[in-house]
Amino acid sequence: MLLLNPGPVTLTERVRRSLLQTDLCHRESEFFDVQEEARTRLVGVYGLDPAQWQAVLMTGSGTAAVESMIASLVPANGKLLIVENGVYGERITQIATQYGIAHEVAKHDWMQAPDIAGIVARLDADRAITHVAIIHHETTTGRLNDLRALGAACRERGVQMLVDGVSSFGSEAIDFDDTSIAAVAATANKCLHGVPGAAFVVVRRAALQQAASRTYYLDLARLAKLQDQRNTPFTPSVHAYYALVEALRELADEGGWTARHARYAALSGQVRSGLAARGIDSVLPADESSVVLRAFRLPAGVDYPTLHDGLKARGFVIYAGQGGLSSQLFRISTMGDIHAPDIERLLAAFDGIVR
Repeated sequence: MLLLNPGPVTLTERVRRSLLQTDLCHRESEFFDVQEEARTRLVGVYGLDPAQWQAVLMTGSGTAAVESMIASLVPANGKLLIVENGVYGERITQIATQYGIAHEVAKHDWMQAPDIAGIVARLDADRAITHVAIIHHETTTGRLNDLRALGAACRERGVQMLVDGVSSFGSEAIDFDDTSIAAVAATANKCLHGVPGAAFVVVRRAALQQAASRTYYLDLARLAKLQDQRNTPFTPSVHAYYALVEALRELADEGGWTARHARYAALSGQVRSGLAARGIDSVLPADESSVVLRAFRLPAGVDYPTLHDGLKARGFVIYAGQGGLSSQLFRISTMGDIHAPDIERLLAAFDGIVR
């Protein structure tokens, strides 16, 4: 069964075999060697300076990393502006609300790109805003939000960006030289091709100096401090860390994030053109979409359950639209151990369902 959903991904045999390594006690040096290799390689994915940046690991899904980032990096006297144009932006609003973090919302329609001019007006009208949170790849629609334009606006105003890079880290360009970026939250089991259970925040060390302590398990500053000391406050998902390390080694062997971007671009383009030839339209233009995932209109006369079940019977798992979009679109991701012949088989499977 090939997983074409936006994580967890179909694993390579190399990563799957890594789960069979010896059991480790998380208080022994052997585990800290694994933890440190993961942290070092994560900082190295985008060639960052470890004196300025730190990768902070935690056990949980990508949402755990996002929650840790939001709960920890908006200081007690700070205020957050949240850019919403999909489910995951709305999730950050729910996190900020639950922690009692002062915040405002720049709400957009799910099909809309962020209105940078409108966001700038909000920043200028409320100088109490210290941070902006944005989803890089909003998988609700497959849209890749423009970090560069928002970053320029934030830099001019001394505002810091908190980036949800859960489904973009490792395959899409992220300009970490942009001094407005304070942190990027992500996970092992999407573009990095690891397994669920290991998540992380790549954070500027300077940003940690102003961190708040609103949460216990996900306290980013405490995790960062202890991991720098080859320590850990809790029992981590040891085997998920094994898989993350092996996935990062594999990423490096394959040419790094730029090679993965090119691979995804070729596969997603193959899906797009193949479905277009079958009369199935993309929801967004290619230049507004990530290479990780694309959303498509449901074909006339075929509802999602029929399409999903027909493809699953042929060995493929796709993903529904969310919320009100569930009756309008479906989504296909090309992360994981997927190759061009697999896409040809997928397209042939559509021929057996869509007439």
